[in-house]
Amino acid sequence: MTSLITGGAGFIGSHLAEALVRRGDKVIILDDLSTGSVENILQLRNNPYVHCVFESIMDRRLLAELVDESDIVFHLAAAVGIRRILDSPVRTIETNVTGTELVLEAAAKKCKLVFLASTSEVYGKNDKVPFYEKDDVILGPTTKSRWSYAASKALDEFLALAYYREKKLPVIIGRFFNTVGPRQTGRYGMVLPTLVCQALSGVPLTVFGTGKQSRCFGYVGDIIEAVLRLVATDCAVSEVVNIGSDEEISIEQLALRVKEQTESSSPVHFIPYDQAYEPDFEDLSRRVPSLDKLVRLTGFRPSMSLSAIIEKVVAHFEANGQVVPIVEPVLGASHCPRIPAEAT
Repeated sequence: MTSLITGGAGFIGSHLAEALVRRGDKVIILDDLSTGSVENILQLRNNPYVHCVFESIMDRRLLAELVDESDIVFHLAAAVGIRRILDSPVRTIETNVTGTELVLEAAAKKCKLVFLASTSEVYGKNDKVPFYEKDDVILGPTTKSRWSYAASKALDEFLALAYYREKKLPVIIGRFFNTVGPRQTGRYGMVLPTLVCQALSGVPLTVFGTGKQSRCFGYVGDIIEAVLRLVATDCAVSEVVNIGSDEEISIEQLALRVKEQTESSSPVHFIPYDQAYEPDFEDLSRRVPSLDKLVRLTGFRPSMSLSAIIEKVVAHFEANGQVVPIVEPVLGASHCPRIPAEAT
């Protein structure tokens, strides 16, 4: 089988590519490297079963050719991270909506199965937890660009389901909750790698807002297993399915857990949202998925504990050299590029 992964050089995409190769698939990786990285797929570049194409999904002709060569399309290409979404709202909407439309259009011509990666952001300001797939979508005002990502991914879902109903295109929609693990960086505001980076570097751990907001962090290996089981399940076609962990923790407690597991002496600093992002920034107080549907369809439930996930993330940072944070005073955000151990 040949699998096409859009966004295949990204964090989740690269792990998916590895899993597909392990099971014997041929893999085509399509990525424009706007947020993905060649480093994520270095171990795959010389594999004869992997073909890397570093171009945009906006290239309709190229996309059509790659879809034709594939048996299944995993559409993961999307704008990444709150910071990027706030800074580049036009690119966010264009990438998510137009890119998805082109993928569905190409796949529909040959009736290729499409797995569409969506997001828990679609639930918006809904405060009824856990979130079930048929719950209402409650978004903020259009004057706040923070909601453009959620709106664009919701439109992606509407479009994919419309292709299923009108053109009989087999589609499966996975709503990813916070997914973490090795190779994820804090560059786009991802909280766990940022906290681990700060703890290992001995600088303050930055927590935005009150820190009472809670999230569920799923291990990327578990998430990939859920995806592969879904695409192997005929009953999953045309379904929207939550994918993630349901182990809930506040961001303040997450920072303290990272501090404890790294044995760091770094203090925890709280940064108001209006300093980190934009005035009147809106965040969700809780984001917890119901996994009932995932378990019913696949018999699988993500199970790696948060403590074990943190251990893996810490081990990855330590194995890849010392991390040195660059702190942006205005945003209060820390990005932690790697510096090879021999350079320190």
